[in-house]
Amino acid sequence: MTAVDRPAVDRLARVVFALLVVACFAAFFITQRLKHTPTVVQLFKLTPSFSPTLPGYTKQEAISFKLSRADEVTVTIERAGGGEVATLVRDRPVTRYKQLSLRWNGRLGEARGYTVLKGRNGHTILLALTGGMPAPSGEYRVRVSLREQHRSVLSPRNFTLVGP
Repeated sequence: MTAVDRPAVDRLARVVFALLVVACFAAFFITQRLKHTPTVVQLFKLTPSFSPTLPGYTKQEAISFKLSRADEVTVTIERAGGGEVATLVRDRPVTRYKQLSLRWNGRLGEARGYTVLKGRNGHTILLALTGGMPAPSGEYRVRVSLREQHRSVLSPRNFTLVGP
């Protein structure tokens, strides 16, 4: 390398370094903004395990959550490894920050309707009436699909269906 080429290389190194510093600052501010943006599905609650048939267990899976933005939701139950087994609600309007509480009876298929239950605090609970065969024992997850936002969110943890 000649002495003439050295200033061009030094200038290029300075420009690249300056661009990296600017990119790091931009990434920091974007990360801070994302940390303070509310999640789409909030306060996801599930019963850790249930059994519709065995004594001593909760008889239905209790599912509840809130949305940060009003939307029409479809709530499905999936095997932990993937694959839909039941649909609890389809395109149901949910108001922003209003708790949606559902119960699953452990049966396969799409809900034919609902039984409306009242919780301890007067909160409305929808018992989805799925009438297919009993789902096999195993690990499951809940998927909340948001129609207007064109996205879906999987429950942060699994729950267990315990069979006979």
